[in-house]
Amino acid sequence: MRRFSSVLMVDRRGWLLLQERDEFPEIDPECWGCPGGHVEPGETPLAAAVREFAEETGVRLEPGDLHPWRELSVRHAGRTADDLVHVYVTAADLADDDITCYEGRRIVFVDPARVAELPLTVAAAAGLPDFLASTDYRALFTSLHTHQE
Repeated sequence: MRRFSSVLMVDRRGWLLLQERDEFPEIDPECWGCPGGHVEPGETPLAAAVREFAEETGVRLEPGDLHPWRELSVRHAGRTADDLVHVYVTAADLADDDITCYEGRRIVFVDPARVAELPLTVAAAAGLPDFLASTDYRALFTSLHTHQE
């Protein structure tokens, strides 16, 4: 089983930071998903989430900024076994201009009302609807407003 880590970031509007993948990746080309990637041998899923997020966005998070949300078992195209995706969540008072896209076509905050219209990665399709309907999502969104007041 291959292991991946990804980060679901919510901004103060409640929008989600999503990455539009280009045509080059082996997994889920031309789809939208959360920044993240492979957990390297000997690496913890949390360390992988921090590393991958920085590599793909230029934003350095501290491990304490991330909270485990779910572990998703997903079957990527062309695979005969499921992969495990560790999903971490965080809230940040950032905007598109604070993010640099180092992988894929673009990484931007997306209105959650538009998520259903997007071609999603297998992991995003498995997790985003539940996340958006969860109290975890509402708590992250609310936390940004609480800290600013």
